Amino acid sequence: MNDMSGFRAFGAPRKNRPLGESIRRGLLGRCPACGRGRLFRAYLRLEPNCKVCGENLSHARADDAPAYLTMLIVCHLTGAGVLMSDDAWPGTSLMVTIVIWLAFAAAVSLLILPRMKGAVVGQQWALYMHGFGGDET
Repeated sequence: MNDMSGFRAFGAPRKNRPLGESIRRGLLGRCPACGRGRLFRAYLRLEPNCKVCGENLSHARADDAPAYLTMLIVCHLTGAGVLMSDDAWPGTSLMVTIVIWLAFAAAVSLLILPRMKGAVVGQQWALYMHGFGGDET
């Protein structure tokens, strides 16, 4: 007797997973499946399994997407800030402006990067990407 209960037939519909909620959970650093367990074990290192629901998170592959999204946000904020600095602080030295905005860019990048990685992992989970559907890939 062959038990195929763990396998999905080709073309069989999958249960819909809430994309927006999964991304929001990832942004908050929570498990995209249950929303209660921690997603990160360290700054950018994922927990291999959710300690609450047991979801296997080890196959998440965010690659360069979080860095790209972080740069997209930080560069827009910093660029706008640099352009407005001359009007907001007339007479300020160019070196002071550079130091302020470089420090801003570094701090905001460090704050946003793990949240972007969590959002990417949440999206992957919701869309059954990279093994999150139980399929062996």
